[in-house]
Amino acid sequence: MNIVMEKLIGAMNAHDLDGMLALFHPDYDSRQPAHPGRAFVGSSQVRANWAAMFAGVPDLRVEVHRSVEDGDTTWCEWSWTGARVDGRPFEVHGVALFRIRDGLIVAGTLYVEDVEAEEAGIEQAVQGLSGERPESA
Repeated sequence: MNIVMEKLIGAMNAHDLDGMLALFHPDYDSRQPAHPGRAFVGSSQVRANWAAMFAGVPDLRVEVHRSVEDGDTTWCEWSWTGARVDGRPFEVHGVALFRIRDGLIVAGTLYVEDVEAEEAGIEQAVQGLSGERPESA
């Protein structure tokens, strides 16, 4: 994993908002293709988002499972875990692609989701997507 990502994960796990923000370009461009309404530009929104995350999940912990560098883009598979202030478990898994230039994160494409509290089987998931329930194999 590159040094910027190591610093990012360290700052996130230390809940060091200023240290984290020092790694983002002021015009950071964030996209979540599965949730287009969540797109934003600007490190000020990163600050607002993560101030709320650290307050709402006071024991938030980030773990990177795999990381690959491809030119100026770092891909990482990661999980965020902890407990919300109301006691409910917090668990998010996914993949993020970060473009890094001159030591700053300039853009991110995030594919991260809450882990389902109630498991749905593959047949139910396919039916939800296609409208047709597959036969069990």
